[in-house]
Amino acid sequence: MTDVPRFLRFLGIDWSGAKQKRPKGIQVAVCEAGSAAPVLMTPPSAAFWSRDEVCALVAAPGTGRTLVGMDFAFAYAFHDHQSYFPGLADGPRDAPALWAFVEALNADHPDLYGAAAYADPASPVRGHYWTGGKRPAHFVERRRVAERASADANAAPHPVFKVFSAANVGTGSLAGMRLLHRLHPAVSVWPFARPGDVTVVEIYPKLYVRKARVRAEKLVEDRDRVDATLAAYGSAPYVGPPLDTEDKVDAVVSAAALRALSDDPAVWAAPAREPAAGHEGWIFGVT
Repeated sequence: MTDVPRFLRFLGIDWSGAKQKRPKGIQVAVCEAGSAAPVLMTPPSAAFWSRDEVCALVAAPGTGRTLVGMDFAFAYAFHDHQSYFPGLADGPRDAPALWAFVEALNADHPDLYGAAAYADPASPVRGHYWTGGKRPAHFVERRRVAERASADANAAPHPVFKVFSAANVGTGSLAGMRLLHRLHPAVSVWPFARPGDVTVVEIYPKLYVRKARVRAEKLVEDRDRVDATLAAYGSAPYVGPPLDTEDKVDAVVSAAALRALSDDPAVWAAPAREPAAGHEGWIFGVT
């Protein structure tokens, strides 16, 4: 049986790879062990969070064992071609090396922005990304094993190599990999490392709403459905500033889901059944 790590604090972070220093899409919610509703955290120095501020928060989140969920892909597909970037000689062979590779590509960009990987003509992996317009003839929609498992739960993420449109996860994942490079190895990044005092896991808010058997579309427009989702995870109804964006809803729901799902041995055991998870990572809550 898999040991179940115990946490006292839970952060749900809705992430963004937008070019702005302080993207409106970054929202952070926190809850403590128990059943109190998550609360939205106020950014430390402005109206919106910067990615550097989120990095500092995760690196030193306060007292008590903390589980942090972040909404981006922690790695790319690897299992299908035994490579993150098929055809690239001497490419990264594990997740920490991938994070370092992405960091090196984007070293000239401040604020953890990741566009050089696909926009810089000198990038050796530029051709792997879908950057706009009609799907390129060469583009293959490679999905990680965890993404396919999530799709089985009727919550399929967008392709990670797609880096345009408001719904894309590619830009956020590039910025997130830069974040993980800065946090590793001081912070445990699961499932690439065993849980520690601060553990970061990949989340997918839409999955948590679907697992709660609540309709996920336009959740921001219906507080009753938000509270029903929270209740499914043993949380009291939300109280606090208006949940007037999807990003705020996602952060609050994710924090509550993290708290509830972290007690389930099956959640922690799931990656061990999939050899690909050692390279590709896993979405917390997919069993």
